[in-house]
Amino acid sequence: MKRRHFLGLAGFTGLAGAIPGVSFGFPRLDLEAAPDIEPLELSEAEWRERLSDKAFDVLRDHGTEPAFSSPLDDEWREGEYRCAGCDLLLFTSAMKFDSGTGWPSFFEHVEGHLLTELDFKMVWPRTEYHCARCGGHQGHVFEDGPDPTGLRWCNNGVALRFVAA
Repeated sequence: MKRRHFLGLAGFTGLAGAIPGVSFGFPRLDLEAAPDIEPLELSEAEWRERLSDKAFDVLRDHGTEPAFSSPLDDEWREGEYRCAGCDLLLFTSAMKFDSGTGWPSFFEHVEGHLLTELDFKMVWPRTEYHCARCGGHQGHVFEDGPDPTGLRWCNNGVALRFVAA
């Protein structure tokens, strides 16, 4: 089972007490790769050959596709959502919900298939997640999802490949 940790600004070295009484909480998830996952490491040239320019920007350079640009946001058939970089199963259609954000969103993921790290690109910390096999950037996780987890795994559609059941 995943553990949740919530850190505010006071939890960061050098920022303790910077803004008294204000906490900028975010989900901090300790995820471990499943023991049977073999890392896939390719050169930049190999990744560029394998991926479209848009997929490379998101998966390898941590880009974000525009909201409402992915057909996977409106995909509701039964099936699997796999990493567009290495084909690792990340989500199933049973885990998907309509967040209204314009990106495919899931309230749960396949355990052991995603890893997280802190992202400070937007100044405040966010929890970014990646494919456990190839390290490809998928998106960010937020605490505004539905029950039972309360989480929203907000994914770039270009970082996924849908396989219908």
